[in-house]
Amino acid sequence: MSTNGKNVTLVGAGLVGSLLSTYLMKQGYKVTAYERRPDMRKETISAGRSINLALSDRGWRGLAGAGLVDAVKEVAIPMTGRMIHTVEGKTVYQAYAKEGQAIYSVSRGGLNCVLMDQAEDNGTVIHYNERCVHVDLESNTAVFENTVTGEKKSVTSDLLISSDGAFSAGRLNLMLTDRYNYNQSYLEHGYKELVIPANEDGTHRLEKNVLHIWPRGGYMLIALPNMDGSFTCTLFFPFQGNPSFEMLETKEKLISFFTEVFPDAVPLMPTLVEDFFGNPTGSLMTVRCFPWTWKNKMLMIGDAAHAIVPFYGQGMNCGFEDCVELNDLINKYDHQWDKIMPAYQQQRKPNSDAIADLALANFIEMRDLVGHPDFLLRKKIEARFSDKHPDKWIPLYTMVTFSEIPYSVALSEGKKHDAIMDKVMATPGIESKWDSQEVENLILEMLS
Repeated sequence: MSTNGKNVTLVGAGLVGSLLSTYLMKQGYKVTAYERRPDMRKETISAGRSINLALSDRGWRGLAGAGLVDAVKEVAIPMTGRMIHTVEGKTVYQAYAKEGQAIYSVSRGGLNCVLMDQAEDNGTVIHYNERCVHVDLESNTAVFENTVTGEKKSVTSDLLISSDGAFSAGRLNLMLTDRYNYNQSYLEHGYKELVIPANEDGTHRLEKNVLHIWPRGGYMLIALPNMDGSFTCTLFFPFQGNPSFEMLETKEKLISFFTEVFPDAVPLMPTLVEDFFGNPTGSLMTVRCFPWTWKNKMLMIGDAAHAIVPFYGQGMNCGFEDCVELNDLINKYDHQWDKIMPAYQQQRKPNSDAIADLALANFIEMRDLVGHPDFLLRKKIEARFSDKHPDKWIPLYTMVTFSEIPYSVALSEGKKHDAIMDKVMATPGIESKWDSQEVENLILEMLS
């Protein structure tokens, strides 16, 4: 069935919008995207809100469908595990999965530029500095206001797709319809972007192929490598209380606190004071809503439908998986959107809810547990059992990050694993017999 001539308006040309436009163009649609920001390929990208992205299997699958794997691998750095930094300045390495498996650090802006190039190469027309101020759902008309000139224009299309992020204009208009379910929740923590610059010769000051984390119980600092030898650091920290962003209001208090809590990081961060007080403090939000579609002619995708916190590194990966599965449904139902849209939201909603839960839980794991001896032992037992019985036990992190197992299935299996491991860890003398046949048999018995 030819679909040439069917017009699609995309609200937002960020990561998910740009990728989706390539899929739609390849399907024969005429795609026009309207992006609130200026063209980042021509503008200086301001620092401060660009938490580095962690590309994993679901994201690579999305890029593969657009023919972008090789191009993105040129600007991505593999990270094979976590490097834990203790208060004493010691480091402990924890592999993410089996040898050869890695997540990839990539710049949000750099990846967006690659995706926009590909979108335009495939025929997408992108208009910049165009902010969506209203959507008339009945007529499928979006109203855009130019952020430079103030001029407004109305655009009517056959399909309207809202890919405009956590504060989606499309979703705002859906929220005004009858019986619309919406929940927005913020963490008590915010985030601040900091930086570890490269050495003078352009090399990295820390181990390059890992995600560095300074877990401190209740808050943490992380660092992801960049191609230029620097690290993008992010402090996840309470807004209020002790300690908090609110308390660190002077240079002296900031330096005193960091020297005490992150002693090995401070010498690596010569612009700590300038970055801390110069960069904005971002909020961390989860959005759950339903439905994601309107009368089979408008839909939401990516963060517009399911914004999540970044602690499983799956926000972008989940959005890219949206694109893949929507594209598969276009093929399955031969461009019949009255079938595609209901199937899309029914298929994706349980999985987006699951990864939202998993991301919130992983924040606690990263900031509180990763350096604890019981946690490390627990992971050793799981890894040993999984190696011996890969058909019976896939670790939760592997299911989420290195597979295409639905997030909802991973969450369900993870809960079963947790219940089993709670009993294993309560076994008397587990520290001395963790790798014994007795423990292996106990897990096998509980799995049967």
